[in-house]
Amino acid sequence: MRLFKRNAIILTVIAFVCAAVYLNWAYNRPADEEVDALDHTDAVETQGLFYNDAEAVGAEQGGLSGAQTVSEYFADARLARQQARDSAVNILRQNGESENASTEVKDQSMASISAMAEYSLSEAEIESLIRAKGFDECVVFLNSDSVTVTVPAPPEGLTESSVARITDVVITETNLGYDQIKIVEVK
Repeated sequence: MRLFKRNAIILTVIAFVCAAVYLNWAYNRPADEEVDALDHTDAVETQGLFYNDAEAVGAEQGGLSGAQTVSEYFADARLARQQARDSAVNILRQNGESENASTEVKDQSMASISAMAEYSLSEAEIESLIRAKGFDECVVFLNSDSVTVTVPAPPEGLTESSVARITDVVITETNLGYDQIKIVEVK
């Protein structure tokens, strides 16, 4: 019975991860049309009410190189996020399936994998809702105590209304506070 429960949990977590990957792919397919109005610069800037240091966020998430366009940034950020998460899941799965691992280690590994699957699903859902609020692109990086949302910078910059729309979605979906939300404009 114990083996059945363990296998059922593993299969459930794998199903959640697969669903998250599919949703992320389905909601973030590149548009057929080129976005000509986007500014091609080599900086990630922040503006507005709830932003932190742009250089730290840019370095943490890869930033933009001189030749990289804004749309490429979002595709690369999603890919890097998924690759990092897949790598972590593989390591946790190996630790959990190790014959020498204690029950506590196995349980912690499964809990971590479940948390990552939940983060993936939440990120995909938040990205979808932000795009429904009028943003062409966005990438969300979610963890237990903060969320970073990157959006393309409009020519006039993010307005308070835009920040409020993003913040409303994040707070509704995560129950995090204003001080735990970072919004980054990608230029």
